[in-house]
This record gives sequence, structure tokens and C-alpha cells, in this order.
Amino acid sequence: MLAPLSSQNLHDLSNNQAVSLEAGKLNIINLSYGMIGEPDVNGNPYEDLNWSKREQSIIDYASNNLALVVKAAGNDGVAIDEINQSGNFEYLNLDLIGAQAAIFVGALNAHGTIDNPAKLANYSNYAGDNVVAQDQFIVVGVTGNITDLYGTSFAAPIISGYAAVLGSKFTSASPDIIKSRLLETARTDTIAGYNKGIHGKGEASLSRALAPDSID
Repeated sequence: MLAPLSSQNLHDLSNNQAVSLEAGKLNIINLSYGMIGEPDVNGNPYEDLNWSKREQSIIDYASNNLALVVKAAGNDGVAIDEINQSGNFEYLNLDLIGAQAAIFVGALNAHGTIDNPAKLANYSNYAGDNVVAQDQFIVVGVTGNITDLYGTSFAAPIISGYAAVLGSKFTSASPDIIKSRLLETARTDTIAGYNKGIHGKGEASLSRALAPDSID
């Protein structure tokens, strides 16, 4: 395994109870799903939602730096905080914007290089105009042409894996430190027409994130 200190626990979507964490470890929660809902009568998102114990625990963990929450940006081709073509909001996105240890992941159409820069996949949600969301947003290639698997649901697990690798090297790093390391080492030179409002901090680079002997 690339992340030899990691273990995997599954929390089925049929289970609405709080997600459990492992004490004394870096906890990474991969969210390859969304919670879609209608706006209020004025066309705005509801401010207060009656979340299940599952979603509320995830939001609390991200807000209190207890777990790194890796959220798939969504596949509606809109900003992560905007209403989609069906007239709905992705409420889990909205409640994770600004959370200390939450990161959003969009999909590129390939792994970019300087010679062959990648583009945002046409289905992928993007960072948008919110500067807070931009600083939480990262992209990574989804090679659907090889795997026949498309969507930001397949981008988020890549970043979760990167985070697990970092946690296996930097064993004392907190969730927000791992998040910051991934964001700060992202590349912009491998993206065609890089724009922070679209691509956030850029394309994730595990090799750059792993480069130093320590992080803080």
C-alpha cells in the first residue's frame, strides 16, 4: 500500500447515524455524494437544515478540525454554491464552505502536464466567485477514457488517497495541515487557461506535497 499506516472503514448511506472516528489517527472522510435540495420561496438556499446525524457529524468534524472531509464538487457544471439546472442547491457543499478541514475536488479531463495541459471536465462543478470556496478547491484528472468511470465522485477518492499517503509520512499532521499542504502545492501550469474561479488552487500534485521532510 502507498499509505501503509492507513485503514479503511465504510459508512453505508443507509446508515444515518453519526460517522465514527478513530482516536489518535488522521481521519479522512471521503464524500463521493451530495445532498440536493430545493431553494426557499425566494429562490435562496435554506439557512437552517435539519441534517441527519450522519451529515451533521461530518460538518462538525470538518468545522472543528477533527477530520479531513474530502467533498466531490458535483457534476452539474456550475459553481459549487450555485443553483443547478434543475433549480436545486447542493446543500452539503454550502455547509462545508469555510469549514477548517474541508476540501472540494473538481475533475479534469486528464492528468495535466506542461506539454499537455488538462481542461476542467465538462460535467464538473467549479470553484465559483466565492473566494473562500476558491481557497478550498482543488482539481485532479479523472481518466474515464481508460476506466469508463466519470464524475467528481471518482476525483474525490484520489485526493482522499493523497491525504492518506501524506498522513503516513507526516504522522503528527492535523487534518487542516494536510488540507493546506495539498492546496498549497497544487499546480497551475498543467491546466489549460488556469482560472482560480474555475480551478481553485490548481491540480493536485502528490509528489510536491510529499517533498519536504516535515510540514506544519
